[in-house]
Amino acid sequence: MTTFGIVGGGIIGLSVAFELVERGAAAITVYDRDPSAGAGLVAAGMLAPTGEAVFGEEELQALMLESMRRWPSFAERVEARTGASIAYRTDGTLLVALTADDQAEIDRLIGFYRRAGTPIEPLTGRGLRELEPLLAPRVRGGALAPGDHQVDPRRLLRALRTLPVRFEARDVTELSTLRDDVIIVANGTGSAALTGLPVRPVKGQLLRLRGAEPLLRHVVRGVAAGRHVYLVPRADGELVVGATEEERGADTTVTAGGVLDLLRPAADLLPGVAELALAETLAGLRPGTPDNAPVIDRLAPSGALVATGHHRNGVLLAPVTAAAVADLALLGATGVDLRAFGAARFT
Repeated sequence: MTTFGIVGGGIIGLSVAFELVERGAAAITVYDRDPSAGAGLVAAGMLAPTGEAVFGEEELQALMLESMRRWPSFAERVEARTGASIAYRTDGTLLVALTADDQAEIDRLIGFYRRAGTPIEPLTGRGLRELEPLLAPRVRGGALAPGDHQVDPRRLLRALRTLPVRFEARDVTELSTLRDDVIIVANGTGSAALTGLPVRPVKGQLLRLRGAEPLLRHVVRGVAAGRHVYLVPRADGELVVGATEEERGADTTVTAGGVLDLLRPAADLLPGVAELALAETLAGLRPGTPDNAPVIDRLAPSGALVATGHHRNGVLLAPVTAAAVADLALLGATGVDLRAFGAARFT
């Protein structure tokens, strides 16, 4: 029987484990000393392949669009196998601008959606408030992106941790210490030490607010006086507010400035935020690469597979990454186009 060792028990590693289980693999071990420390626990769970892309990242955007196409089936299969809800929602995202300058930035993003062939519907301030009545009266305009979805990453992690795999709480400092037939490295920022790849930590601070009822139905991706913020509502009244992006090395300190940078634009766009309880403040480390794209490849000379460097897009890219890695592990090849995501581009 082929044995599989997955280094990293976060969303990428566990999604790979799920895909292997779905395809009949049985002898799977997940190595992770502290699964509670992964970037997935501080992710908001927005699934917006065009909203997360930037000019010049066409290959990455294509991969995100492919993964988005797989998300409905992936969510359905995870819930069917685990019996747990992962709160997959298809309400869409509102792009929201507070000022005229902010509107100009949203207009550029609307153009990006159109060039990508992604559905987008421009809206006036009144149109936005018809969809979300609690938005600020000063909101100038924006758009509805109906194809953008969301999932709750914490629910997803809890569901995946019920898979019939073996969990071993240990640090893997050398791949040579593992005796599994197939080794998969998916431990985010920790993959740099194991593989030599240029994966660096990118700090992100995030807030979880709580009220008796949800203030929003849609995800809001807003710009308020030049400050960017996103607001992700949960059905139980939680509102996730994020996220900063800071080059601070491995620092995970939650700072007053980071909280202010999130609360100020959030309250400008949605005044009711000020009345919510501040339930949790968090800081996590996203695994970034020099070109902001992941590495999904087989490494030479070890033969280990690697899936890392997903930066801000680990949740979004989980289905396509898991499918591609499972293909490589079981079949030796994949139909997913990974040419832009090989390790050799950094060597």
